[in-house]
Amino acid sequence: MINLSSFIAYHARRTPQRCALKYRGQEISYAAFDARIRHVGGWLVSRGIGADDVVAVLMKNSAAFLDIAFATSHIGAIFLPINFRLSADEVAYIVENSGARILIVDDELAASAAGPAPIVLVDEAAQADATRLAPDATPAPMQHRSPTDLTRLMYTSGTTDRPKGVMLSYENIYWKSADQVLVLGLTRETRLLVVGPLYHVGALDLPGIAVLWQGGMLCIQRNFDAEQTLAAIETEQLNGAWLAPVMTSAMLACPQRDRYDVSSLQWAIGGGEKTPESRIRSFSEYFKNGRYIDAYGLTETCGGDTFMEPGFEIEKIGSTGRAIAHVQIEIRDDAGQPVATGEPGEICLRGPKVTRGYWKDPERTAAAFFGDWFRSGDIGYLDADGFLYLTDRKKDIIISGGENISSSEVERVIYDLPQVSEVAVVGIPDPRWGERPVAVVALAQNATLDLETLTTHCRARLASFKVPKQLIIRDSLPRNPSGKVLKRVLRAELEEAADG
Repeated sequence: MINLSSFIAYHARRTPQRCALKYRGQEISYAAFDARIRHVGGWLVSRGIGADDVVAVLMKNSAAFLDIAFATSHIGAIFLPINFRLSADEVAYIVENSGARILIVDDELAASAAGPAPIVLVDEAAQADATRLAPDATPAPMQHRSPTDLTRLMYTSGTTDRPKGVMLSYENIYWKSADQVLVLGLTRETRLLVVGPLYHVGALDLPGIAVLWQGGMLCIQRNFDAEQTLAAIETEQLNGAWLAPVMTSAMLACPQRDRYDVSSLQWAIGGGEKTPESRIRSFSEYFKNGRYIDAYGLTETCGGDTFMEPGFEIEKIGSTGRAIAHVQIEIRDDAGQPVATGEPGEICLRGPKVTRGYWKDPERTAAAFFGDWFRSGDIGYLDADGFLYLTDRKKDIIISGGENISSSEVERVIYDLPQVSEVAVVGIPDPRWGERPVAVVALAQNATLDLETLTTHCRARLASFKVPKQLIIRDSLPRNPSGKVLKRVLRAELEEAADG
């Protein structure tokens, strides 16, 4: 049966006592996880949720997050995880645009909950076990779904002022899981560290779902703390991980790191940015048995389109690896034509794990494809051996701490300030976050503006990670003859000033 809960039920029958999840010291067996899924599914049905309805969650990492994610699939509904760092205005837009029928929210995030859907708060007890939301609910039967049915919506920053809802089908999820089993050698013995946020494809899909598919175990950390993460690797003998760049850097810089035995870790997938050579070498020096796997992927493809292969880490350093089995990559020019090997162009992808488009947005869906090739918006090239190298981003996106920030979205908010005549938001390199957003502003006549005022204004409307960390006042912004702001010029000037 096509349903995410089907492979949980399979393992519950065959190895019922085997550990599926671990959260805050509690072990949850496959049998218990299967029972939770049916129970929470029954609760959702009692709330009027049915097939193809959207269930939104605004939650940090917890066992309940996965209870609800799989229960939503179990009853044939569509799961929508929302970035818990977003502001109430941003959450309200996503809830309204998606047509979500319910919004389930950690009680500590209640201030960010907004939108037309009914809100259900999840306290600490229910975060450990979602059945506590409705102890008397009647377990629901599993609903059969088709490969092309939607299982999830994920909103991602785009080049316009509003996020786009990426549609992911069962076909997408199952093909990406199959490829990850091949690439990573996942088995029932895989014990995965889940410390990235579960609303992100990195934690949920790279390779969380595939590990459960194989009967392995997910060790869920609610929040990231470098020392606690190292302790978890030792205590739980974790052997795999997905880590945002800022997490890897913090763990390697942790003063207490040598207190912990991290020899169990066999691999960690990096994500969110081009990885500096120094970080790869530092990782290998500390995690003696661990391999740092540079990778490239998109929310629109469930993540993980290329992986660095064993033995090529030094020879091909700077590359994100080669395409997985069921993804094709071509480099194309602005007209959609393939370019020669070694020539830079837009990275385009094709395969069964690529989204079919954006929710309620046929125009942006059409613009995102050259025929059946998805346009990533990233610039790169393929070498003669098929290894992918990233060189730039065509889309106006900043990646800070593994999170995508749409420059135009931030600019829209800043333009609401009457002091601002012109603004451009760009990302410049940052040793901790990868990039940090900087606002370059030309002021209105006789106006003044400081960083504190800008920060206060933006924090009320945007997630904190999107708020510019620096304000630069200029008389005007560089533009081309057609009037477009030359952000590449701005970035180069700012980077040169920082180096100087």
